[in-house]
Amino acid sequence: MVIDGDRGGMDADHGGGTGDEKKLAGPGVRARPEPDQDAESASVGKPDADPDPPPATDTTEPSPEPSPAASAAPGAARRRPGAGMAALSLPYQIVAALALSLIGLVACAHIAMIFLHVAPSNTLTKQHGEVVDDWVYPEFEQNWKLFAPNPLQQNVSVHVRAELASDGADSNSVTHWINLSREDGEAIRGNFLPSHVDQNELRRAWDFYTGSHDSENHSTGLRGELSELYIRRIVMLRLAEHGYGGTVERIQVRSAVRHVGVPTWSDEKISTKTEYRELPWWNVSSSDLSEAAATDRSPQAVTSPQPQAGTSPQTGEAGK
Repeated sequence: MVIDGDRGGMDADHGGGTGDEKKLAGPGVRARPEPDQDAESASVGKPDADPDPPPATDTTEPSPEPSPAASAAPGAARRRPGAGMAALSLPYQIVAALALSLIGLVACAHIAMIFLHVAPSNTLTKQHGEVVDDWVYPEFEQNWKLFAPNPLQQNVSVHVRAELASDGADSNSVTHWINLSREDGEAIRGNFLPSHVDQNELRRAWDFYTGSHDSENHSTGLRGELSELYIRRIVMLRLAEHGYGGTVERIQVRSAVRHVGVPTWSDEKISTKTEYRELPWWNVSSSDLSEAAATDRSPQAVTSPQPQAGTSPQTGEAGK
């Protein structure tokens, strides 16, 4: 004989139910069956749960996809639409446009000047040659020594010594040789913005002289006298920076040329011995001095600045 209540209890153990089973006061909660020993040991420490919970019905509407701006971190600045100059405000766009226009005009003018400088003689260069030269020299000078078949492989130094008139002495004194090129090198070395005077003045003046004189120091053209005056003026300006306590009457200039050694992989034989080329003594005249020094100069002599107390005159390297 089967009792309905017992059968209902048994059905409840298997998750089923009948129309006569009782429900507890809590909604969705049914009578807890008697667990066996294995189930009881496995469920220790776990919360009670409905073995077969009813499916949940989501009545809420799906949320829309978040926009990229909303997904960004709070407080993040938004970028302005566009890129480059379009992202700038109107005043900055005007300034940028003017700057670019100015740079473009300068670049076009520079290219035109360089073209006229290297181009053969024409109507424009004849009429505006001075303007082109003022733009090119000395910053943008063009030469082809880098691409020459045999570029310069020598170290050239220019030296000078002076003859001083000694007061109360029978003979004049001669200074030691002064290495003017070394002084230029010391002014250039370590300087991120060296002066073109230190780099080119003395070097170009010596090239000018050697190109217009032969090996016997005789002029080979109309520019020989001009190159000599140019060298003498530069030398006297350099000597004005040295104090010898006497009157400079004559000067002598020489060059020291030493060939650069050949690399180890070359079979070429080159002597690296220093070769000197001495020019004749030159008498100092007013044309060899600056305007200020020529004003104080006597008709026969030039007075060199007196050395300061506690200092010794710079003599450069020892005389030959």
